[in-house]
Amino acid sequence: MKQGITMREREVTDINEILRILDTAKIVHLGMADGDEPYVVPMNYGYTYLDGKLMLYMHGATTGRKLDVMRANPKVFFEIDCDLEPFEGSVACQYGISYSSVMGRGTAEILDNPQDKMAGLTYLMKTQTGKDFEFNERLVSAVSVFRINVTDFTAKHRPLPIAIQKAKENDND
Repeated sequence: MKQGITMREREVTDINEILRILDTAKIVHLGMADGDEPYVVPMNYGYTYLDGKLMLYMHGATTGRKLDVMRANPKVFFEIDCDLEPFEGSVACQYGISYSSVMGRGTAEILDNPQDKMAGLTYLMKTQTGKDFEFNERLVSAVSVFRINVTDFTAKHRPLPIAIQKAKENDND
């Protein structure tokens, strides 16, 4: 089930623009529920988008709170943003920030198979650096790798106000 976006004029539906956001951003804010307490961690990520299915990949220590929380409740929520540009106005309510974002929910799956872990780390490094890396079983045994099987997501873009865009264009001329 896809939850709607309140400000429809900011919704991004073009998958190529959504993939651009995922390629540009470098940090995912991963939200989990630790019992009745929210728990959010910023992490580097990688992703795949195949046959209309988005999957995020992250890695970390082989023990710790994050893994304990995922094992107890694998339902997660994520937020990714980029293109952050503050702007000013003549009054307080005209100040703001331009941004692009993707957010959604899914299920965390801790990967145990070395081949799956190697693939996940390859996606992560490709997203983070634009480069291809190879991993071996020895390397992946030292870390945990987990995948978020995304069930639904939305994207938004808040552009700079038109007056500020025009002023920037004039400054560049």
